[in-house]
Amino acid sequence: MALSRKRQKELKNLKRSAEELWEEQRNALEHASAVLKDARRQAANYAREEVGPRARDAYESRVRPAVASGVAVSRNAASRASERFTDELLPALSGAIGSALAMVDVAQDPRLRAALAQASSAATSAGRRVGVVEPPKKSGPGTYILVAMGAIAVIGVAYAAWQTLRSDDDLWIEDLGDPGEADVTDAASTD
Repeated sequence: MALSRKRQKELKNLKRSAEELWEEQRNALEHASAVLKDARRQAANYAREEVGPRARDAYESRVRPAVASGVAVSRNAASRASERFTDELLPALSGAIGSALAMVDVAQDPRLRAALAQASSAATSAGRRVGVVEPPKKSGPGTYILVAMGAIAVIGVAYAAWQTLRSDDDLWIEDLGDPGEADVTDAASTD
């Protein structure tokens, strides 16, 4: 199929226009790439020279002191809790446990029972009862007294633990400054 000269000329002009348009588009893309590269470089410089120092100053002046004070308060609270635990709770707990164990040991000591039996038999053989009472086979008031003492010891330990571990809100009152300074500034503002 043969094209007329007019159509061939039009196609040639169209092809030339398309090639020119393609070349212009390539130049525009290269120029846009160069502009984007320059903008990226300028943004990096701005971030390094302006944003970075401001962020570092904000961190140094606001974040770091807040974190440091929080860490100091936490360490102080942990130290106080540890001291109260070792100075108050452990001695009270060991004393209560030691007393309870001593009472149990004394009550179960065979030498004490033998001495009580010997004293009782000696008093009976002499014909008079001295006041030595044989231990009853049933649970008597001594059992209840021991249970009560154990409960008191547990309550005492729980109270000491609560006192040790509770938060003292009144210790965290902020310093409002010298009251005399506030009076001076109020008096100056009214004049």
